[in-house]
Amino acid sequence: MTSPGPEGLQAERTALAWSRTSLAVMVNGVLLVLKEPRNDARPIAAALAALIAVTVYLVGVRRQRTLARRPLPERVTARAQVQLVGVAVLVLIVVTVLGLAL
Repeated sequence: MTSPGPEGLQAERTALAWSRTSLAVMVNGVLLVLKEPRNDARPIAAALAALIAVTVYLVGVRRQRTLARRPLPERVTARAQVQLVGVAVLVLIVVTVLGLAL
């Protein structure tokens, strides 16, 4: 049996994961802006990417604060936040594909 890691690292790992996710979404938006604009959909997709990236980052900050509290709250799962981010990323994918295809 392996022993659990030092106390408090869960919050740090969670913050890093959410930060990586928000960075990946932001890079999507930057790539849309840098791509030669041929239509009006790219700036909309880039703005959507920026909005989603900020949302993901804020969710990550909230999750880090929740996991850093001692004693831990009774409910620490992030189902609703993960579902929200998942749906937002799927919408961004559709908008990106449509924006690049047109």
